[in-house]
Amino acid sequence: MDSKEMRAVYAETLIELARDNPDIVVLEADLMKATGTLPFAKAYPRRAIDVGVAEANMVGIAAGLSAVGKIPFAATFGSFAGRRDYDQFFLSANYARLNVKLVGTDPGITAKYNGGTHMSFEDLALMRVIPGLVVVEPSDPASLGALVRRAAEHVGCVYLRMQRTAAKVLYDEAEQFEFGKAKLLREGSQAAIFALGSVMVNESLAAADRLAADGVKAAVIDVLCLKPLDSECVLRYARTTGRVVTCENAQVSGGLGSAVAELILEAGIHAKFARVGVKDEFGEVGTLDFLVHRFGLDSEHIEAAVRSPL
Repeated sequence: MDSKEMRAVYAETLIELARDNPDIVVLEADLMKATGTLPFAKAYPRRAIDVGVAEANMVGIAAGLSAVGKIPFAATFGSFAGRRDYDQFFLSANYARLNVKLVGTDPGITAKYNGGTHMSFEDLALMRVIPGLVVVEPSDPASLGALVRRAAEHVGCVYLRMQRTAAKVLYDEAEQFEFGKAKLLREGSQAAIFALGSVMVNESLAAADRLAADGVKAAVIDVLCLKPLDSECVLRYARTTGRVVTCENAQVSGGLGSAVAELILEAGIHAKFARVGVKDEFGEVGTLDFLVHRFGLDSEHIEAAVRSPL
């Protein structure tokens, strides 16, 4: 199988978890069809709650369920998760030291035809500053399933950024994933590309292929977890290559690029550095192919970013 729909994996994993754990509950804001959780609702109708178009209320209900021992997975479009839900998620869930799993779907340009109002370019920066919050973005079906399982096991709040549509398979189903641990997809000694999410990981691999054809050896690291960041991996490749490029389907300010830059500077490492991401813009309507070029997230821009410090 070359690819699989991510929302199908999300629902299948939750159904699997719910079989063994009666505390798993799912909350939606009138988006069960969009998120793919209708099969969960069919399998466990008393553990699936559709609150209607009331995203902030959904997070408040999730916090209440967590307070009585449940493990709620509350999902909505990433634009709503990061904007409408933020205060409730910050105070009712995180500040209260509860156990809410918030899922933001259609991150960044994957919102496509829903346009700029639904493109969550800012959610990584917002979520990253919540104390103690785990922030993850799976890159393929296997990593999504594994990180949903890790989220269910983890005692504490998690923000999971999830592409709904099909994603290319990068890992075997037996691959192990942990919070705070990146995955090396391609070794390289002349530059290190740190990518977050399916779109950016696959564009980074394509860029590395072209660079390799020209004799430039660039490592590609799938970050997977923005917070906690795999500091050891970042610092090791910054030291050994001296050239670092970060790639994110989000604003370059406050997210992955900022986290990596802060880490490298505070460690006193002298490395060439470039960021690939959205440059202080709002989103717009378009196909994924159009948008990846429109916002400079494509493999050509990544390749240029790697070459610029050379």
